[in-house]
Parts: sequence; C-alpha cells; structure tokens
Amino acid sequence: MQVLLTGSSGWLGRFLAPLLRRAGHDVTGLDVAPGADTDIVGSVADRALIDRVFAERGIEAVIHGAALHKPDIIRYPAQRFVDVNVTGTLNLLEAAVAAGHDRFVMTSTTSLMIDQRIRDEAGDAAIWLDESAGPLAPRNIYGVTKLAAEGLCRIHHLTHGIGCVILRTGRFFPEDDDTHQLLSGPNMKANELLHRRLTVEDAARAHLVALEQAPALSCETFILSAPTPFSRDEVRGLKQDASAVIARHFPDAASLYARQGWHLPRSIGRVYDASRAERIMGFRCETDFGSVLAALREGTDMPFAHDANYVSPQVQSLAD
Repeated sequence: MQVLLTGSSGWLGRFLAPLLRRAGHDVTGLDVAPGADTDIVGSVADRALIDRVFAERGIEAVIHGAALHKPDIIRYPAQRFVDVNVTGTLNLLEAAVAAGHDRFVMTSTTSLMIDQRIRDEAGDAAIWLDESAGPLAPRNIYGVTKLAAEGLCRIHHLTHGIGCVILRTGRFFPEDDDTHQLLSGPNMKANELLHRRLTVEDAARAHLVALEQAPALSCETFILSAPTPFSRDEVRGLKQDASAVIARHFPDAASLYARQGWHLPRSIGRVYDASRAERIMGFRCETDFGSVLAALREGTDMPFAHDANYVSPQVQSLAD
C-alpha cells in the first residue's frame, strides 16, 4: 500500500517507517521537521498540502503519528494544539474518506486518561486502567486535543465506515522524565515496564498490526503498554508496598537491582492493562519487565532505548 506516515521524523516515525517498508509498503513521510524518512516537510494543519499529497502520491492508507505533545505545552499556545492535534486529524480523515480509504490508524496517548485525581495518586490502591476507564477528564490541552481527535475518528467511522484504530500508547520516549529526578533514567524506564511503558520497537510493531487489521476491526481503541505481571486483586498491595508484590512475581529482582545500584518502586499508583490489544488484535509487546531482569542477569544491554540528551527534530528545528 501507499501509506502516508505523519510524524515521520519523530522518535516513533524513525522506527515505524523502515518497518512499514520491510513489510512491503511504500511510505510517504510527512513532518514539520526534516528527517531521514520524511519526504515532505509541512504540517497536517495545512489542508491544501494534505490534498496535494494524497493526489500526487496516490495515498491508500494513513498512519497518523504527528502531534504536539505534553512537553510542547511550554512552547506553543493552546490554539496551536487545536490546529495540529484536532484540525490536522480532521484534515487527514476527510482526505482519507474522499479518497475511499478503508483504514486509518491514529497514535493517541494514555495521558488523556489521567485526570488530576489519578495524577495525584491519593487513594490507598493503585488505579487499574483499561479501555473502559472513564469518564475521561484530561488535565491539560494535550490530553483534551487528543481526546477530541479520537472522537473525530469515531465520527468518521460511524458516518463513512472507514476502519479506525486508535492506539493509546504508554511511555516510549528515550529522554529522561522531567517530572521525576530521584532515579536514573534507565532505572525509571525499567520500573515503568512493570505498569506503564513499552519500547518504541513494540509501538512501531503495533501500528503495523493495526494498519493490517483496521478494516476488519471497524473502530477500536487499544491501550499499548508492556504486559503487566500484576492482576486487579493486587492494586492495594501495589500502592502500599509495591516491592513486596514485585518480589512475589520476580524473586530475584531486588538482588539484581542492588547489583546495578537501582531501586524498585516502593509504590505504584496506576497500572495500564494492555490485554485487550492481545485479545482482539493479537498484539502483545515483546519486551517487558522480565526482559530487563534477563539483561541484568546476563550483563547485556537494556532492552529499551535511553538517551538523556535526546531532542525531538521539531524542537531542534526551533533552536536552529
């Protein structure tokens, strides 16, 4: 297929574009910043550009990964988020419908599920989050606009029949978390694979699976995160003494961490349940917390990317 990949210069795009090509697809990359996999530099908010790309490239399917993200809140006004995340999605959906497409894949975010109550982690039990969680009340303009974009996908499926798959991804960025400073970046990422993270490679694979299955799936939303070892009946223990719960699942985790100078989480406030993607779409992340422990036992590289100095191409273009 002739696939339009938006956000092709970003962290996900640089892994997804080659994967799509290896699967036999022709990829047109669109991004506001130049990149190795970007053919057209421009914005999804530019409807004339989108129409021209569809016409000139013979686009047959869209994977929409372009967006302004939470860190961009300090760089751009709210209207820019609406322009890119909402209007940009609408432009692509309308162009896809006009071209007679039967599939559309959108990268969304678990962030839109996190209201202030969940963010504060004030309860006495971890919050178990799956696709049925709600009502959704995003706490910032990023979450609000991504939720609106999801709604546009559902409306276009209901009105025009286009198959839409919405992938709410957990964390997969390579840089340090700017909201937590107590643990090293690799230690934090390893911990998060227990309950809220996936690798960028797994995120890319999920998008390929979604592209292939979208027409048959009608319109579906899936959480993407590494498979958690925990169950719903452990949420109280996770909040009150996460290390003890982890020890039941991974008896040697504490000693392996100690050798690395790492620390297991004392408390876990939320767990993303990605099992629906496996049940319905047949997708399961290959890398999980067990992969981290295996690397620690064998003394091999961590199974996830970490780059404390990573800067997105879009941000870099602002600095140049």
